[in-house]
Amino acid sequence: MSTFVKAKDCFFSRLKSLTKIQRFNHTLHPPIRPATEMGSDNFTQEVNVSKWKKVDAKMYGIYRSLIPQYSWNVLNILKLRGYQVYLVGGCVRDLILKKVPKDFDVITTANLKEVKKEFRRCEIIGKRFPICQVHIRGSTVEVSSFETVAKQDEGTQKFYSFQMPHGCDEEDLVRWRNSMHRDFTINSLFFDPFSNKIYDYANGIADLRSSKLRTLIPAHLSFKEDCARMLRGLRIAARLGLSLTKDTETAIHELSPSIEKLDQFRLMLELNYMLSYGAAEPSICLLHKFNLLEMFLPFHASYLNEQTSKASAQNCKMLMKLLFNLDKLVSCDRPAHCNLWVGILGFHQALVRKPQDAFVIWVFASVLYHGKWKEGVGFAREHVKGLVKFFPEISGFSEIESDEELAQKVTKLTSLVQDSVIALTETDSGLVVVPRRVGRDVCRMLNVLVIDIESYERKRQSLLIDYKSLGKGNPDETRFVLGEIVLETLSGGLVPGKEKVDEEEKKHQQLEFIEKNMVKQQSVVRKNRKRGQLELIEENQSAVRKNRKHLLATLDSEPKLETAKKQKLVENCLTFKRELAINKPMAIVNEERQQISKEHLQVGDIRESPKGERNTAQGNKLEKEDCHSLVEVISKNIDKRKQVLKTKSSTKPLDIVNREQVVKTKNSTKPLDIDKREQVVKTKSSTKPLDVDKREHDVKTKSSTKPLSSLFR
Repeated sequence: MSTFVKAKDCFFSRLKSLTKIQRFNHTLHPPIRPATEMGSDNFTQEVNVSKWKKVDAKMYGIYRSLIPQYSWNVLNILKLRGYQVYLVGGCVRDLILKKVPKDFDVITTANLKEVKKEFRRCEIIGKRFPICQVHIRGSTVEVSSFETVAKQDEGTQKFYSFQMPHGCDEEDLVRWRNSMHRDFTINSLFFDPFSNKIYDYANGIADLRSSKLRTLIPAHLSFKEDCARMLRGLRIAARLGLSLTKDTETAIHELSPSIEKLDQFRLMLELNYMLSYGAAEPSICLLHKFNLLEMFLPFHASYLNEQTSKASAQNCKMLMKLLFNLDKLVSCDRPAHCNLWVGILGFHQALVRKPQDAFVIWVFASVLYHGKWKEGVGFAREHVKGLVKFFPEISGFSEIESDEELAQKVTKLTSLVQDSVIALTETDSGLVVVPRRVGRDVCRMLNVLVIDIESYERKRQSLLIDYKSLGKGNPDETRFVLGEIVLETLSGGLVPGKEKVDEEEKKHQQLEFIEKNMVKQQSVVRKNRKRGQLELIEENQSAVRKNRKHLLATLDSEPKLETAKKQKLVENCLTFKRELAINKPMAIVNEERQQISKEHLQVGDIRESPKGERNTAQGNKLEKEDCHSLVEVISKNIDKRKQVLKTKSSTKPLDIVNREQVVKTKNSTKPLDIDKREQVVKTKSSTKPLDVDKREHDVKTKSSTKPLSSLFR
């Protein structure tokens, strides 16, 4: 029995060691499974380390100044805690293409719990791929962890596997493994802003140069793993003007029905990214090309099908014109709220269902643009010209003379738009993309034209767009931009009154450019000052060290010096430091105070007895008092120097006047001084006999008095 138990224990111990080794190997790379287990969709890919690239970011014009301050705060805090941090994903791609990134995503070697401890306003979101959302300075930074991918490798089986690359660095291996879990090659780039290097493991930079969108693994497997990648790929291709590879196009056509499995929040998020960041028109075109628009917006998809079947030119499509004018006003750094594009789609859907008179549409847009009923009607009567050729949205043109009749028709049009917006939130197909909450907000925004349109007055102070308010969904700002887009669509892109706005925008852009250049110049000046200050610090420190060595040598040569002499030597050293600190510029003093206090504590060790035993109590008191006195003396001397400089600059004319007055008084008082001197001479000569008499008298008294010792003889 004992041998059987021993053999059993030995077997289980070896089994545990084997499982540990397998787990260790699995964390490095997923194992290669046979084709019978994996199926026909799996593959094995060899990794060529020679294709890995480390590029200097300056070659592509990427500098630290392009990173916003709120992202820098997150990067610096994690870096100071000892973690490795990188910018990853779309921000690196956009910086290489010299475009404004939508956001700056950070990845770090810290886990999500450690990240949450470092920031006060931080939350962990996501179930499948959790990340940290750090709220800082009114902005949000998404921070992911390398550890998340490692846990996914251990807990799930992948459709694909890689052969372990030979001769690679450990840090490269961590970055490479994370890059292989991303969607496209152009999104797998890492940027280290501290070393200013870009890490490319999948030829992402080459794909950017050739304007191709390619998946990291075969597109069929990638989209099976995450069907939302199809929408993300179309959005990136629309915004950057990239062409899709053939396998990507075929995979989207085959796997597009799987998008219906996504929840409403994810669908609305992807659609908002397409329509609110300056790429609405090309995004709708790509969705229509791959038959995905029917899932999101079935009414507008049928509208485009009818327009293409009639072989009408794309320039005549009112929907595309509206989206084109929307893209002219918004961008990645100036996005709009979803209420804007929902209002545009509802407005177009209302016109397709029930075509309206061109003059009524002009008044509707003009009132929204000007924020006042009377001014909007007057503007429309002056500038509307003939029939606008949009079919089937516009039924004709008739200039209505009665304001009451015009108000009724504009109110009816507004109510039709509200009904169309509600219809977007309640589709018959079962796939609802626009939430009801958004539809209610848009309807409330348009209520001002339904309740009492003739008394509507929301006059604007400026025709410039407030993009902060627009991004937050402010109703007044959203109405203004909606009216501007409709007016530009009806007038062919020429809205009267926009010339002044363009001039103001140019001035505003020039001011922003000047401010940015001023900030850059100030940063350069600060760097130069810091370099000069560092040189001064090094010179002062070397001088202090030499003086200290000299004092230590004198103390070692004379070990039997008295305590008073030792204290004098220490005071001499401290005064030398004070003089050095006084001669330094203001910016260095705060940095030098701590160094001076530390060095002074070392000098305090000189206070030792001849036998080598130190009186710790007295030494500590003297050191603390000297440190405090040093700081006080430095601050006082600096204040004195400032006051002296101010007084010198301000009192020079007064000093000259005072000197002239002194010279005049001296010239005028010379005779008086001569008289005084003569009197003093006379008194001295007259008092001499008295002094002589006193001396003779003292001599006589001394000679007359006898010592006491003579009395005892």
